[in-house]
Amino acid sequence: MGDYKHPEVLVSTDWVAQHTDDPKVRLVEVDVDTSSYAKGHIKNAVGWNWQTQLQDNVRRDLLGQQQFEKLARESGISNDSTVVLYGDNNNWFAAYALWQFKYFGHKDVRLMNGGRKKWELEGRPFTTDVPRVTPTNYRATAPDESVRARREIVFDTLDKKNRYLVDVRSPDEFTGKVIAPPGMSETAQRGGHIPGAASIPWSKAANDDGTFKSYDELASLYGGQGVRPDKETIAYCRIGERSSHTWFVLKYLLGFEKVRNYDGSWTEWGNLVDAPIEKGEAKATHA
Repeated sequence: MGDYKHPEVLVSTDWVAQHTDDPKVRLVEVDVDTSSYAKGHIKNAVGWNWQTQLQDNVRRDLLGQQQFEKLARESGISNDSTVVLYGDNNNWFAAYALWQFKYFGHKDVRLMNGGRKKWELEGRPFTTDVPRVTPTNYRATAPDESVRARREIVFDTLDKKNRYLVDVRSPDEFTGKVIAPPGMSETAQRGGHIPGAASIPWSKAANDDGTFKSYDELASLYGGQGVRPDKETIAYCRIGERSSHTWFVLKYLLGFEKVRNYDGSWTEWGNLVDAPIEKGEAKATHA
């Protein structure tokens, strides 16, 4: 059995339970349904709303560097903090936040394996007490563009065929049968997928309890679709959160050196003028 290439980026629920009062550790719950945090959260965790706090809704973009610094400072996060993220939906938005932390150069940021789901399944305690936070003087680094794919890079990939594209949405979204999962408001004009993309739903990387599958299972999952570490890989979904989960798997668990998250994802590509799409099943795996 292989081991994760960077196991240090994952912590167990046991580890978190033992570090809830550790002043060097900052727990952050990131949810799509932020009422979950109010109903109960892990002791000393602060809560982030991914939609209102992790995005610039005026520019429809990630937070700028100063905005990210402000959020971290107000959450009691220092540059030397060990930030542990967890949340609902199998850590989708926690992974999105981790990706954003890495984009801004934070050294020690981790995911709680299994997220809120596993904590609940184990019957561990929640609290409704909101922690008192002492603001810090957090400083982010300049954005690391190597972890992010913008549309220009996707167009370049289509021209040169020099990167793998991984569509992590559901099969129905990939084929164009639906444009978005039921009840989701962010959508696009067209359904389908980026030409040449491999369809590897994010959910195939997770166990029933929300934890990540083993190294060997993950290597087989992506390798079986022709996605290997020999070239750069771009992951995308609909709004960039599910693809953050896959980005994390490829970069940290499988150890791919060059992986980007296309956070514009289908809500950008499916609305772009002159951006080619395909419908239906994938034509073939990557060579």
